[in-house]
Amino acid sequence: MPSLAPRPDLDSLPKYVPGRTIQGAIKLASNEVPGGPLPSVRAAITEAMGDVNRYPDSGSHALRERLAADLDVPIEHLAVGCGSVSLCQQLIQAVCGPGDEAMFAWRSFEAYPIVTQVAHAQPVKVPLTSSHGLDLDAMLAAITDRTKLIFVCNPNNPTGTVLTHDELARFIDAVPSHVLVVLDEAYKEFVTDADVPDGVEFTRTHQNVAVLRTFSKAYGLAGLRVGYAVACASIAEALRQVYVAFSVNAIAQVAAMASLDAADELMARCREISGERDRVRTALVGMGYEIPVTQANFVWFPLGERTAAFAEHMLDRKLIVRPFPEGARVTIGTPEENDLFLTAAQEFLA
Repeated sequence: MPSLAPRPDLDSLPKYVPGRTIQGAIKLASNEVPGGPLPSVRAAITEAMGDVNRYPDSGSHALRERLAADLDVPIEHLAVGCGSVSLCQQLIQAVCGPGDEAMFAWRSFEAYPIVTQVAHAQPVKVPLTSSHGLDLDAMLAAITDRTKLIFVCNPNNPTGTVLTHDELARFIDAVPSHVLVVLDEAYKEFVTDADVPDGVEFTRTHQNVAVLRTFSKAYGLAGLRVGYAVACASIAEALRQVYVAFSVNAIAQVAAMASLDAADELMARCREISGERDRVRTALVGMGYEIPVTQANFVWFPLGERTAAFAEHMLDRKLIVRPFPEGARVTIGTPEENDLFLTAAQEFLA
């Protein structure tokens, strides 16, 4: 009789590696925003704690209703999930069957290959361009009869590069109508380039476009795990069907709505971070680093085999960055933290 064992393919599952946290060190590894929730959001969280003996609204109806009003979309076109990464997995579960293909650029968000394999779909990785951006022509050429879903991360994590409205419009128009294009806009609030589109506008004209957003980054709620998807009614309904009941907790729902109430204040904070991002990149380029133009709250160092040494150098100076095989991603922190990082970056070159 065979022994009880997990699925054998789990041994080959890519591992998600979170940014390290070390006591006393400055963490620039996980794209978190500096500073916690705004006072009004803290107050809403504190009040909501009094009701945690009750189950949350599993359908997040109040949050969906608020998002529908803010985005001017029907509530039936919205689904809420436990962070946008959970929605990535739900989308594949809802759209792909065993053997179907889910495509994405590489390197891009490291959860894509994990959630694809968990759902028994086949990951298709398309290399980035030489300028560290998504190669849309190569992605179009890689579409097969088995392609069911394409993740398009804009801005791309971890490189920070973006696609313009015209580039995305041409791509979406060329993708077969039975293939779902998922615009992952986790860093949209940090974008200052007017040529970068609001993905929700594509959902108004294309049934095969879905948009993912999160409250983890710009809204400072990474620890509460809440995100949302905008899609046609049938895809949004499918997302709600494969949703794990009650996985978006009551405090997260209240905090998200309170954050939407404080959106103007939070977006002002995002503009400050974007300004720091541009200052940091300009300084790094002046030192001689190759840093792609970024529209996210991080910068990308395509260091290749020097990446490990760079990360260790930073760690020796109590700065935690996020190394990948191809390079290192560094989150924008406070001006003081960024100055310490710039000093260390100059020292690494020396």
